[in-house]
Amino acid sequence: FDNEKGFYERIDIVLQNDEFFSAQHMGWSFNVYNYDSDKALRHKQQGTISFKEGTKGLRFLNNPHKALPYLQKDPRMCITLPTWLKLVDQTPAVVFTYRHPMEVAMSLQKREQGFTFEHGLRLWIVYNMRALQNSAGLCRVFSTNEAVVKNPLVEVQRIKDELTKRCNVIPPPVPTLPKSVVDEFVDPKLQHNKEKPGGEEIKEGCVAPVYQSEFQVGTNKYKDERK
Repeated sequence: FDNEKGFYERIDIVLQNDEFFSAQHMGWSFNVYNYDSDKALRHKQQGTISFKEGTKGLRFLNNPHKALPYLQKDPRMCITLPTWLKLVDQTPAVVFTYRHPMEVAMSLQKREQGFTFEHGLRLWIVYNMRALQNSAGLCRVFSTNEAVVKNPLVEVQRIKDELTKRCNVIPPPVPTLPKSVVDEFVDPKLQHNKEKPGGEEIKEGCVAPVYQSEFQVGTNKYKDERK
């Protein structure tokens, strides 16, 4: 269940975030609620953690010759953003995009060995809560997974316009994204867990939306999804 279109995180910053986490006895999927950004900075300053990967990442983030907009993507930034804000030389804008919590929980349950559905839901809550708290005061543009999939050309253009006009992000060299690029990159069929109208009682007093698989009924992937 890896992303068929690939991943776009900077590996150096991902690894540095993991280093911050490890020093505080946590990982991306556990104990992140207790992350202490000031403690992470002290660990860096005192040399109790390696900052080799972070140094490489900052060469990119703090490049004084930036002439094009760039994007730093890593879900861990929802947690570690306050640490990085004290290390970068410019205040960033934030593209805050979110997906239905049950879709995320189902995806994590299938992708990660031993992951429970409840664990996925709790992670969604913590990550989104911290993302909102940690980005307060920054220029934010909000979007949803549903909006991007439903009309990617319109939604991406809206995000770009808000970033450049309201958040003063450097404009991209092409003012309008070609439809051919969007059609090639955004494939709704790759969204394997999707909410559909209706509700299903999963525990007494707890009603949750029913989900419709994108896999063909009877296939092995369809059967595995329901285990």
